Amino acid sequence: MSRREDIIEKASAIAHMPMPVQKVLAYIGNPDADLRQLAKIIAYDPGLTVNVLRMANSSFFGGANKVSTVKEALTRLGLNRVYQLVIASGVAPFARYEIKGYGLRPGELLEHSVAVAAASETLARELEITAPPHTFTAGLLVNIGKTVMGSFLEVDAAPILTLAHERHIPFEQAEELVLGINHAELGAILLERWGIPTPIVNVVRYRLRPDDCPEPDIALDLVHVGDVIAKMTGIGMGIDGMQYVPSEAVFARLDLTPQQMENVMAAIMEQIAEVRDILMDNTL
Repeated sequence: MSRREDIIEKASAIAHMPMPVQKVLAYIGNPDADLRQLAKIIAYDPGLTVNVLRMANSSFFGGANKVSTVKEALTRLGLNRVYQLVIASGVAPFARYEIKGYGLRPGELLEHSVAVAAASETLARELEITAPPHTFTAGLLVNIGKTVMGSFLEVDAAPILTLAHERHIPFEQAEELVLGINHAELGAILLERWGIPTPIVNVVRYRLRPDDCPEPDIALDLVHVGDVIAKMTGIGMGIDGMQYVPSEAVFARLDLTPQQMENVMAAIMEQIAEVRDILMDNTL
């Protein structure tokens, strides 16, 4: 068995979405889903209930008047936001671990994921374009492969970083040479096996190399640049740091100015703490 196959097999055996999350996601995928029935399903799980109420009442998601029931929260948030929240709640427990292989303390990678998600949506507003509904969710999930590699599989990124420096190549290319797979691809493979929709999987798979995506994808462009902006803030930076190459084609398509990037950076610094705390404080 190759190193790549061994990593995929071990990762698939270790990482699973929590059962409450699987149940809710399965129901939301039902074309006949309605908020009343969904409220009943969520109400049976204390962790999800607390998260839904806190998210609905957060300033990040526009909470003005406080809501106190799951049904009220779902009405405010809508199915798309609930979908984002449920996935985030399923992934957050993985990101709480110390990611030893990549030099990240507990919670740092989750903070970076939230920064990417927030930056992606904020960037769309800054550019006055409509972000696809799955943009925020995809941003939250971009680091799942790194989480599994660095924590559960205890991959040591130091030799990978050394190779990247010696050969002057991007970090994910060095990962492939050492491990046979990079963390973005591993994350996409896991998400596919968990039944996460293809548009989200594609963003996770190509977010480091958007030029390799078979067709243009505005969500991918937003998350790619959102990831760059999050890294520029220094949020959740591991030893791989800035050892990645931004896509000139994506920046050209979005026609992004330095001032717009600064605006997004300033905005997310105020936004991420609230969402991070919601996801960090509650387990499933």
